[in-house]
Amino acid sequence: MTEKEIEYQTTLVRYNNPTLVIRHDDKKGDEEKRPISGGAVAISDSRKETDEILNSILPPRCWEEDGQLWMQKVSSTPATRQDVINLQEMLDTRLQERQARETGICPIRAELYSQCFDEIIRQVTINCTERGLLLLRVRDEINMRDEAYETLYCSSVAFGMRKALQAQEGKEQLQERIKQLEEEKALLESTISDMKTKSDQNERRNAELRESEEKKHAEEIAFLKKTNSQLKSQLENVIKK
Repeated sequence: MTEKEIEYQTTLVRYNNPTLVIRHDDKKGDEEKRPISGGAVAISDSRKETDEILNSILPPRCWEEDGQLWMQKVSSTPATRQDVINLQEMLDTRLQERQARETGICPIRAELYSQCFDEIIRQVTINCTERGLLLLRVRDEINMRDEAYETLYCSSVAFGMRKALQAQEGKEQLQERIKQLEEEKALLESTISDMKTKSDQNERRNAELRESEEKKHAEEIAFLKKTNSQLKSQLENVIKK
C-alpha cells in the first residue's frame, strides 16, 4: 500500500479501494484509460442516481503516483448500527491521538468533526437522498458561518493589536510627559526653596534694621527729653533771677 493510500485511509469518511484510471507510458503519450475493476455490472437507475449524488456531495479523490493516475470514490455501502458506533469510537480515538483541544479554536478538532459530518451525510444519503442533500445544505451553512467567525476573529485580533499598539504609544507619550512635568516640578521646587531662603534672609535683615532704627529713635527721644529738661531748668533759673 502506498503512502498516499495510507494517508487517505486516515479520514473518517468511508471510501472504496483506489482504482487505477490511467497508466502512463514513459515513451508514449497518454494511453487510453484502463480501469482495473472487473467486468461491467448492471446498476439500477436508483443506485446510479445515488452514486452520482454521493460523488457530487463528496467528489472522488485523485492523485498521481509513479506516472499513474489513481482515483478513490466514496463508498456507497449502507452503514449499519455497528458502523455508527465504530465511527464514534474512531472520532474519539483520532481526537486523542492528534491531541485536539477540547475548547476554543482548534483546527484539528474542526477537521475531524467535519470528516465525521461528511461520513454521516454519506450514510444518510444512501438511505434517503433528500435528507442527505438537506444535510449538505446544513454543512455548507455551517462552513460559511465558521468562515465568517474566523474572519471576524482575525479582524478583532488585528483591531485589538492596533489598539494595543496605540495604547502603548499613548502610554509612552504620557510617560514622557510625566517625566517632563516631574522635571518642571523639581525646578519649581528648587526656585521656591531659593526664594524662601532669600525671603527669610530679607525678613531677618529687615528685623535687624527695624530694631536698629527703633533703638536709635529711642536714644534720640531720650536725648531730646534730657535736652528739654536741661533747657527747662535753665529757663526757670533765668526767670527767678
